[in-house]
Amino acid sequence: MNARWSWFNITSVVFGFAFLYLPIVLLVIYSFNESRLVTVWAGFSTKWYGELFRNQGLLDAAWVTVRVAFISATVATVLGTLAAVSLVRFTRFNGRTLFTGMVYAPLVMPEVITGLSLLLLFVSINFARGFWTVTLAHITFSLCFVAVVVQSRLVTFDRSLEEAAQDLGCPPFQAFMKVTLPVILPAVISGWMLAFTLSLDDLVIASFTSGPGATTLPMKIYSQVRLGVTPEINAVCTILIGVVSVGVIIASILTKTREVQRQRDEQAAFAQ
Repeated sequence: MNARWSWFNITSVVFGFAFLYLPIVLLVIYSFNESRLVTVWAGFSTKWYGELFRNQGLLDAAWVTVRVAFISATVATVLGTLAAVSLVRFTRFNGRTLFTGMVYAPLVMPEVITGLSLLLLFVSINFARGFWTVTLAHITFSLCFVAVVVQSRLVTFDRSLEEAAQDLGCPPFQAFMKVTLPVILPAVISGWMLAFTLSLDDLVIASFTSGPGATTLPMKIYSQVRLGVTPEINAVCTILIGVVSVGVIIASILTKTREVQRQRDEQAAFAQ
């Protein structure tokens, strides 16, 4: 057998994937458990999904989480894309080092420090904690992830395409929107998906910055898990896994479709 596919490598891969995904598979399976005891299988049932949709507290928390994730991901994508463009296009300006450090700081900053810092900021300016403080906090820490993803695509972008559009009379902003943005759009979409997923997943920062009426789903799940895991928790986690998986699959299909279309356009242009 080829050394690349030795038994040691195969065993390592199998155990690695099992360690990562077996708990998720068990969670999904036990969300269909008839018994209230999550460790005792009593038969297949979907009743806990019905109980979930009758649990108003979980539904309210889920709605808050989705709104926060959508708004924060959208704003973070716009700001992160602008930050990436600034870092790639403008290599020399006063304060660039400080600007770069401020953009990338949340990547290495512990979430506890970020959450506590934002809490102190909101308290010092007398900003009532609630939905918008959680949203602003999520924009703050997800912006840097978008900037990294978009910047990696902009580094390999051929600026001659944009310059050619400007030579033909296209204003800079219009050239960016019609030439540059379509090319880097897969990276922008990937950044939005990453920011959206990070917002859905966040617990620590939301715990520091939330207020009355702004309890997110991770906070609600954590508060209930401390009293014991219930099949309802398994059900809501299964739905979240499904939503994120479908979103990733759709984004991958769209990205691949755009790449195939771009290659066809380039071949057609070359043939002419």
